[in-house]
Amino acid sequence: MSQGATESRGATEPRGAGQASPGPRPGPDLDLQRIAELQRQAEAAVAAAADLAELERLRVEWLGKKGRISLLLRQMGSVPPDLRPAFGQRANAAREAVEAALARRRQELEAQQEQRRLAAERVDVTLPGRPVLRGRRHPLRRVELEIIEIFRGLGFTVAEGPEVERDYYNFEALNIPPDHPARDMHDTFYLTGDILLRTHTSPVQVRYMLAKAPELPVRIIAPGRVYRRDDDATHSPMFHQVEGLLVDRGVSFAHLKGTLAEFARRMFGPDTRYRFRPSYFPFTEPSAEMDVSCPLCGGSGCRTCGGSGWIEILGSGLVHPKVLQAGGYDPEEVSGFAFGMGIERIAMIKYDIDDMRLFFQNDLRFLAQFR
Repeated sequence: MSQGATESRGATEPRGAGQASPGPRPGPDLDLQRIAELQRQAEAAVAAAADLAELERLRVEWLGKKGRISLLLRQMGSVPPDLRPAFGQRANAAREAVEAALARRRQELEAQQEQRRLAAERVDVTLPGRPVLRGRRHPLRRVELEIIEIFRGLGFTVAEGPEVERDYYNFEALNIPPDHPARDMHDTFYLTGDILLRTHTSPVQVRYMLAKAPELPVRIIAPGRVYRRDDDATHSPMFHQVEGLLVDRGVSFAHLKGTLAEFARRMFGPDTRYRFRPSYFPFTEPSAEMDVSCPLCGGSGCRTCGGSGWIEILGSGLVHPKVLQAGGYDPEEVSGFAFGMGIERIAMIKYDIDDMRLFFQNDLRFLAQFR
């Protein structure tokens, strides 16, 4: 090759031959294309998200503090000034588009999740329904209603009185003055020096006579809750009693025996035998305890009756003259009889229950036995 040719090539070859060319300066079209490509990739990834956890990961990846689209906006300072308006507008539009895609996909995934839950919890209406357990009366309430029904059949009416009672009606009007030893048997809960929780339903008898006097006859039973400071297998601080009272002219102990004998036969069976034993109560004179032949062994002797064949069920007697006077009646003109029994005791005998506390423990296994 001639020297001239060589010189000619050397004159025309650019300086720095053999090195890579820096290429053209990035223009607006190239930057906007990069943003559009990132938006497309983000929307495709969001549309393919399989669950909410993956969707949350994609949100952080693309729109989080260090997300790929978020970084575009943070690089705004490195974009040439003449490109910044178009770049910023397109980057914000991409961010809003990806946010909208995330919201749509979240709504779709939540709907799918709800459908799966409903399908899993679907009720088969062809299956038999669950039986509704029917309630039943408590055994004490059953026995109380049975006692009430028996005495209603004998002409008695039901009377009620307050459970929070005055000392006068609970004790003094029933011939139990403050220093009477019988008060030791009625240790109760005092609210004040004169106000207490009644220890028996006998105060109802006095209150009823005062409201009724001088009309005759008086023929009532008074069921209700009473309170004493006792707590063991056969006693409870709260228990239930039924008191009975009949006041009229010519009432004798024979009327008392006939009434209670009929009650015993209706409650425990027609073959029930009975007996009366002398006893003492401040509000009756004379007084007697009533026993019935054991309804479980028929009187032959068992664990329930202690082998004696007899079970005590109530106390009774002719109304004391002082109680008649406290009730507004003249003991010279009228007489009466009274009796009282514990509903728990009657229920324990009737159903052969050896622990009174079972009545108050709300154990459905126990209560379900009384249908």
